[in-house]
Amino acid sequence: MSELALFATMVCPMPFTLRKRMFHFLSENPVVAKVQYGLKITFIFVAVLFVDAVQRMVRIAQEGAAAKAKPDMVDARTETNYAARRFYAQRNLYLTGATLFLSLLLARVFYIVLDFIHVQENYTTLQTKVAKQSGASGENEELRKQITELEAQLKLSQGKDRDFETLKKQANQQNAEYNRLADEHNKATGSVSSKKAD
Repeated sequence: MSELALFATMVCPMPFTLRKRMFHFLSENPVVAKVQYGLKITFIFVAVLFVDAVQRMVRIAQEGAAAKAKPDMVDARTETNYAARRFYAQRNLYLTGATLFLSLLLARVFYIVLDFIHVQENYTTLQTKVAKQSGASGENEELRKQITELEAQLKLSQGKDRDFETLKKQANQQNAEYNRLADEHNKATGSVSSKKAD
């Protein structure tokens, strides 16, 4: 009954923090470790009782088969005695078998829930790290936006410088062309001007 109560407590729905505290207490407390050691010894005794119950069941079944083979030896008292012995042997077999099965089940479920708690803790820490990294990546995103804006301004500034240089070249070329045409015009018209006088 205590195994059933403990199993029901382990699998019943409860808040994660309460379950975590309970299982950490059960897995790390030295007093609980000593109790578990005592339960393991008890488990060995129950296993011996289970083997004894199986042997007794087989022996009683063989005696019953032998008694049925001799129908003249069967009376009501013998039948009642046989039925009572068979009932007690079956009861002991079922009790020890159920106790062994629940012990194995309890141990396995305990370790499964403990693993689940560890996985849940790791998951929460990973979520926290991801949240921090996403916060940092949000800052990185802002820096990337600023960098792209500055690069665009730099390209625009370089484009303006290039346009200015092109404009200067065009102005110098137009000035040189104007001077050449002016010189040709003056030669053609015969009016030569002195630049110092002009």
